[in-house]
Amino acid sequence: MSSPAPPKSPELSDKSKKYDRQIRLWGEHGQTLLEAATICLVNVTAVGCEVAKGLVLPGIGGFTIADGSTVKEEDLGNNFFLDSSHLGQSKALACKQLLQELNPDVDGDYVDESVDYILANRPNFFDSFNLVIASNLNEQSLLLLANRLWESNVPFVYCRSLGMLGTIRLQLKEHCVVEAHPDNRQYDLRLEQPFEALHDHLEATEVTNKVPWLLVLYKYLKVWQKQQGDGRQAPTNYKEKTKLREAIREEMKSDEENYEEAIKAVNTAFGAGVVPSSLKAIFEDDACEQLHKKSDVFWIMAKALKHFVVEENKGLLPLAGVLPDMTANTDSYIALQHIYRQQALQDADQVYHKCQDYLKQLSLPADSIDERTVRLLCREASGLAILRGTRIADEYEKSCRLLPLVEDNELQGTLTAYNFALRAYERFLSECGSIPGECAVEQDIGRLKSIASKMLNDLGLHVNLSDDVLHEICRYGGAELHAVSAFIGGCAAQEVIKIITKQYKPIDNTFIYNAISTESVTLKL
Repeated sequence: MSSPAPPKSPELSDKSKKYDRQIRLWGEHGQTLLEAATICLVNVTAVGCEVAKGLVLPGIGGFTIADGSTVKEEDLGNNFFLDSSHLGQSKALACKQLLQELNPDVDGDYVDESVDYILANRPNFFDSFNLVIASNLNEQSLLLLANRLWESNVPFVYCRSLGMLGTIRLQLKEHCVVEAHPDNRQYDLRLEQPFEALHDHLEATEVTNKVPWLLVLYKYLKVWQKQQGDGRQAPTNYKEKTKLREAIREEMKSDEENYEEAIKAVNTAFGAGVVPSSLKAIFEDDACEQLHKKSDVFWIMAKALKHFVVEENKGLLPLAGVLPDMTANTDSYIALQHIYRQQALQDADQVYHKCQDYLKQLSLPADSIDERTVRLLCREASGLAILRGTRIADEYEKSCRLLPLVEDNELQGTLTAYNFALRAYERFLSECGSIPGECAVEQDIGRLKSIASKMLNDLGLHVNLSDDVLHEICRYGGAELHAVSAFIGGCAAQEVIKIITKQYKPIDNTFIYNAISTESVTLKL
């Protein structure tokens, strides 16, 4: 009798085909969050348009451009989204139309108003967005916008691009990362303390060269445990692991791949399932301990997770239910996979029911948290992270964070020096109403130097920016280089996607790039 034909793989939908490569990175659920998000781009610049491009192409839900200026000659040289036919037209409208052409599925809108006008006349305008992006503002506008967004708890990404220099600054009050995607994920196998269904399966299955390596390792781990006689569950140091590896190798025949895999797995198969220090900090956080009606659902789930770990699971995390690839026959691998998945579902179900208890106590709707979200949280429990950021305005006050960045009496061509120089440039825009170096380079260097000195003194930093750094800033005359803006814009778009999808850890909190030396650094300011 011939075996039945294998089932045909389901056809990809048009959307899945269109976004296939990125869905492999952040999954269907990440794509759904992205498509539900709306962002606002403040100030149409080359770097701003590049950030927007990096979000429109992967399918952000919608974007609104806010800019009250019109297209001028100098805009054509650095912004690929503008050409001579747009001269004299609304910059916001021109860029909105061209960005929308990149992806018709994305909603685009614009307002012909400057950020200063919006903040003065309708400051609530920004509250409805999931995130706001701005670029190349003067100091006064930047601080007004940043403070407003901090009060409204709207994430803010600020980009600078000037000549060969670029920076990105993230302002996040609190950001929860559910899927951190660590480079070296450790699989949670529970071989040391197998749960009931796994224990029964391991004990009942005969170890042959066809079974997954996990069964091989369990067999020799039991022997090792008996030899110790001190109740220890698994080898912890190099000497003990070597002894276990040798025990497996001694009974191995030449063609047993699963034995080879078991030997290799000795280093990584044990020790998962315990609560890492980062998760312990989340469990001990006031936001987790003291829930209230306005608590983010993350904290409600975190408290339910803590209850499960402490009260119901002997201090162990819920099972992730994910197995690595193993050389084995199909039936034995699928049987093992089924056992792990069922236990993972069972653990997540207990956490979900505790979430529902907390929602009831807080008089919140039961559908505030769904089972799928809880399953994801349980699967990723070992990598959960919380980022608590600082206000951009804090950098403009005396702060001990800045002191370690300054080592010499004169800040020369370091990335930190360029960061301060770009801030001095923004203060120059506010105080002088013109762009340094646009007309009189030598005269503006002197003015910029006095502004920079006062700024650094106000911060309690007794240093000066070198003439070379200030000359470099003035030499650019406010010009953006599209190649630098494209790089900074691409990096910033990645950070926005991380924030919206709650996947991968965003930078914390400042990224500085020097295209002259191709150096970059991330600082926490």
